[in-house]
Amino acid sequence: MLNQVILVGRLVYDPELKKLDDGRSVTQVTIAINRSYKNAETGEYDTDFLKCTLWSGIAENTVEYCKKGSTVGIKARLAQKYYDLGEGKSFSYPEIVAEKITFINTKTE
Repeated sequence: MLNQVILVGRLVYDPELKKLDDGRSVTQVTIAINRSYKNAETGEYDTDFLKCTLWSGIAENTVEYCKKGSTVGIKARLAQKYYDLGEGKSFSYPEIVAEKITFINTKTE
């Protein structure tokens, strides 16, 4: 079985590192990815904005070397997240969890 996602896009904002109580590092980045076809109504390329979660060394290196506009390649897996909204209601969505990141074009300023 295979659970793998490959994404290449530009960071929408500067990543910020967070330290959890247990000492682990985490950051979430949003990457902009242009679609490969034009929108039939506007004639423009649509863009998808996807949030990815990065842990430990991957998170720390991304915060150190990347800024808004940096182009990155992300190899990730999908994980299903569940939230209890109370009153017998729940909500779930897929989370993109990075396993490897490649810095294609980094911004230093």
